[in-house]
Amino acid sequence: MIPHDNSAQKASRAYLLPALDDEFLLSDSMRGVRFLLEYSKAEQTLAAWGIRSTIVVFGSARVHENGDPRHNRWYNVARDFGRIASEEGGALTRTNGLLENVIATGGGPGIMEAANRGARDAGAPTIGFNITLPHEQEPNAFTTPQLTFRFHYFAMRKMHLAMRANALVVFPGGFGTFDELFELLTLGQTHKGTRIPVVLVDKEYWTTVINFQALAEYGMINPEDVDLVHFADTAEEIWRYLVESEIGTHREHERAVPGYGKGALTRPAMEPKAG
Repeated sequence: MIPHDNSAQKASRAYLLPALDDEFLLSDSMRGVRFLLEYSKAEQTLAAWGIRSTIVVFGSARVHENGDPRHNRWYNVARDFGRIASEEGGALTRTNGLLENVIATGGGPGIMEAANRGARDAGAPTIGFNITLPHEQEPNAFTTPQLTFRFHYFAMRKMHLAMRANALVVFPGGFGTFDELFELLTLGQTHKGTRIPVVLVDKEYWTTVINFQALAEYGMINPEDVDLVHFADTAEEIWRYLVESEIGTHREHERAVPGYGKGALTRPAMEPKAG
């Protein structure tokens, strides 16, 4: 008996397994699924590596190692900080199977490259949370390849940057840096997430481009909100302040105020794997 020809049915897009159907997966109705995929891929990988916490470093992608003197200084401070934090913060030696204070950046060039490079100098793993842009962002050459992620959604990238952060170190930058800085400051100000140390590098730059005191004087923020940021100029000063702030202990003694989401962006403590 000659079988009936079912090639048209088998060639139909409807017959494709949903997981293999790009047109379906990239449709508007699957946006929530794509959010979940972007969350889960990075979450699963970081958990497998035993990375419990990070230090997030932001700053301009336009800074170059061989740029003008100011850019060169910022690059070198970021690189030195990446090395010091990795050597002293727990990114090299596991505690109960977990790594602490692993340097994480947006994965691109400039300050991001410098901080990742410093961590690489120390021999530590280091994370790059890259973003797809109209003008393609290339990952820098110093992130750990297996920890070099790529996101389509800014929101999911920001969530991964925030949820494990024990501290935020922000170097001079433009609109993108401001966006990331104020996002994290707002989470702390509103107690939507636990407050973490925020260090702005190069006080002259930051007090020139942002008048935090004026925001308080005009009643746009509370006077105590000015203290959400600390200024430093060298890698050693940054690390000293983080140590004095007892970096990481905020996860034990402070939780979000009830009614604000109970620490929605605070990563729960990871239990060490058996064996």
